[in-house]
Amino acid sequence: MSIFLSKQKVIKDWVDYNGHMNVAYYVLIFDVYGGEILMSGFNMGEDSAKNTKKSTMVVESHITYNQELAEGDEVNVNLTYFDHDKKRLLYKLEMVHKEKKFLASTIEVLALYVDLDKRKVSEFENEKVEIMKKYIEENKNSFNSENLKFYNKLKK
Repeated sequence: MSIFLSKQKVIKDWVDYNGHMNVAYYVLIFDVYGGEILMSGFNMGEDSAKNTKKSTMVVESHITYNQELAEGDEVNVNLTYFDHDKKRLLYKLEMVHKEKKFLASTIEVLALYVDLDKRKVSEFENEKVEIMKKYIEENKNSFNSENLKFYNKLKK
């Protein structure tokens, strides 16, 4: 199971001389059309950075390239896992070919919550903890914790 976040179409500018989507654009799709959507739902995205000077910053990621994508292919970006501690977020996303249903790529991300004025790691405010707690409770049956690389980095 997974949770649909968005869809995206591979554009010509993302295709390299090998005739498939370049590795950099897998990360772009995951970041913009996956991570940013997730963070915005937790009030930690672009609006938070601009208005509260608090945001998240990725400190580690692990990506797999399971099957190549070509220009015009459409993919769904799905969340397969999410958890957090007082200062960290852990989530895993998958990219699935919309029509053919094959797994194209996955990314596991460990991010820190940061006070942008101080440029220091900060603890989540209670309201954000409650939003995440509710999200996890509502979606826990859709999460898959198998093969996570960074799970032990959460300090629960």
